[in-house]
Amino acid sequence: MHEFSLRHLRCVNCKSELELQVFDESNEIDEGIILCKNCDSKYPIISKVPILWKDLVSYLSNRAQLGGHLMNNTKNLILKTMIRNSLAKINKNTDDVTDLEKRWVVTYKNSLKSRFYSHIKNSLEKIPKSKLVLEHGCSIGQVTKILGQKHEIVFGIDQSFVAIMEAKKINRKNMDFFVANSLFPPFGDRKFDLVVGLNVLELIEPLDFLKVVLSQVKGILILSDPYDFERGKNSVRVRLDPKSLRNELKKHGFSFIQKSKKPSFIPWKLNVNNRLSLHYQVDLIIARNSTRVSFGS
Repeated sequence: MHEFSLRHLRCVNCKSELELQVFDESNEIDEGIILCKNCDSKYPIISKVPILWKDLVSYLSNRAQLGGHLMNNTKNLILKTMIRNSLAKINKNTDDVTDLEKRWVVTYKNSLKSRFYSHIKNSLEKIPKSKLVLEHGCSIGQVTKILGQKHEIVFGIDQSFVAIMEAKKINRKNMDFFVANSLFPPFGDRKFDLVVGLNVLELIEPLDFLKVVLSQVKGILILSDPYDFERGKNSVRVRLDPKSLRNELKKHGFSFIQKSKKPSFIPWKLNVNNRLSLHYQVDLIIARNSTRVSFGS
């Protein structure tokens, strides 16, 4: 974690300011704890990655395998104890998503040449330079990296520690990545000039997610999704389509730019392995918050 990030972060539980306790530091903070000045919440920094979750027990509740790995590879005794105590409180019968999250990292790394990313890059080049940018569901940071080449400060958040570890390899001084839940973001009431959320609406309750991101955007919002809502027991309750999604944005004062008023069908190929590929047609929306700061179209 870069030390400059602290001034932009707030407690997930009470939105208060945070302070830093550093245990190990190189070109950035390798190990430490982020402390809430108000409610005493504690957030670990492990392998340069802050876990900004409501509490570590709930985060590791379906990631026991990850927890064991973190405990074995953490140097500081305070952090080791924090992880060990959290693991002792979780239900061992809960399905573990660690291997699944590892497989998704491999899939995304195998799919970097998809036409989807070149299309996104072309769209992002038309967005004016801004000071503060946030990407929800950043995964391994492919799009965040593009954003970081233009904008002043760029943050990426994702639920997967494994994905964020991969994203941290990008190693740009104006970018930082955090493990966080998009429905409980670690930024308090902070506003962003540009907010991006690509292909996440089938993974997070769409209306809940929109409520969060619409409150964060003071400039431009970029969303995309293939509307692939068939996820079995993990399916979201409310399913949006191109029309209902655009209606939600219009209802909250957003206007569409870059010809995104109508649905699009951008190819997105995910290479799972050398025998299996997933092919999607993704809808891209670029919208401006007309009730706040005006940006160029």
